[in-house]
Amino acid sequence: MGPGIWSLFALFGLSLWSNSHALTKSPIFSRIRRAPEASEENKKCSYTFLVPEQKITGPICAARGYSTDKDRVTRLDVSVVRDLLSKQRREMETLKLVVDVDGNLVNEMKLLRKESRNMNSRVTQLYMQLLHEIIRKRDNSLELAQLETRILNATTESLRLASRYRELEAKYSALYEQPPLGPPLVQVVPENIPVNVPRFTNEIQRVNARGFVRDRGSHSGPSPTSSTLEVKKPPQRNFSGEGAFRDCLEAQEAGHSTSGMYLLQPHEAERQVQVWCEQDIDNGGWTVIQSRRDGSVNFFRNWDNYKSGFGNIDGEYWLGLEGIYNLGRQGDYKLLVELEDWMGKKVYAQYNSFHLEPESEGYRLRLGTYQGNAGDSLASHNGKQFTTLDRDKDAFSGNCAHFHKGGWWYSACGQTNLNGVWYTGGVYRSKFQDGIFWADYGGGFYSMKAVRMMIRPID
Repeated sequence: MGPGIWSLFALFGLSLWSNSHALTKSPIFSRIRRAPEASEENKKCSYTFLVPEQKITGPICAARGYSTDKDRVTRLDVSVVRDLLSKQRREMETLKLVVDVDGNLVNEMKLLRKESRNMNSRVTQLYMQLLHEIIRKRDNSLELAQLETRILNATTESLRLASRYRELEAKYSALYEQPPLGPPLVQVVPENIPVNVPRFTNEIQRVNARGFVRDRGSHSGPSPTSSTLEVKKPPQRNFSGEGAFRDCLEAQEAGHSTSGMYLLQPHEAERQVQVWCEQDIDNGGWTVIQSRRDGSVNFFRNWDNYKSGFGNIDGEYWLGLEGIYNLGRQGDYKLLVELEDWMGKKVYAQYNSFHLEPESEGYRLRLGTYQGNAGDSLASHNGKQFTTLDRDKDAFSGNCAHFHKGGWWYSACGQTNLNGVWYTGGVYRSKFQDGIFWADYGGGFYSMKAVRMMIRPID
């Protein structure tokens, strides 16, 4: 029980004591005490019990013999006792109500304490969650700081490499007594880009007209508005483990009629090479020696790279000068150059003979007669040796590979640059004409979207 309950019981006890004390001092009890003062002869006590509505404890002594009105218990005295008892009853009922109220307060206090404990538990849980969140944010901040440090380090390294490249470029330019100017620019002729490419009839057009192939491997381009080179069906990715074959025509004759990757080993070649065989254009049998489509491969390479080849067979790649030379010396081959602009139109240039001379002659280019609808931009490169940044074999006073950012059979520097920089959108802005351009189709500042070079034995 709480201290409030004990205090209520103490007050109740004091009230009872005060009431009993008042009874002892009432006239009734005074008269009862004076009764023994009668004479000795008549001294006998008799007990008279007054039974009001409330029980009265203790005897009431009245002398026998004589009594006066003064010593009698009157109705008034009984009424007084009754009033006193009624008052005590009301006080007890009041105390009982107070006790009930205090009991309710105690219950409410217990509930409040229980709720307080629950709130303390919830506050502790929220505090732990907040602490966990603070720790997580601190870890994220540390990771962000580490990432920023890496970015700064990479930026510093790129700046250092750029500075080193400028120094090497300055040293390279200093090798000449008079730094040469850039090569003469090819005149831009945007009117040479046709709005609609008409159909044509020649030996590479099939009897049944079908649409041009849309994609190769994992990449795809928009369908052209007009077809130039007719195909049998959309190609599918394929890789043949058979072989190795002399070329893609031999693979086709062996029953492989699907375009895809194949292993070739030309006669007298020391190693096998992997190529993409195009079996859907002009009866198939075409060996792709160069492919540009998305700029995913850097073609600004040195001599060794251009000799051995680089890139991804199902994407952008260069077969390699040595591999192209080994293919061409097996017999009489022809060359097909396939061009696609940024409006989705495709044109072509075909040469009825093609081969390279050996490395001792700088892989000199040998071409035959042109036919097609792209214009003859490769004729000026016929008979020229291959030039890279580290082996300058062109006729220009400077290095055409430096200005055109690629390797090619440059003259001074020439009318085409199919191994240049892949620019998006067609027309590009650059100090030099270093895009993938074909001068007779768009000029020197129009970079083609896609280019392929393919060879096949002459029928």
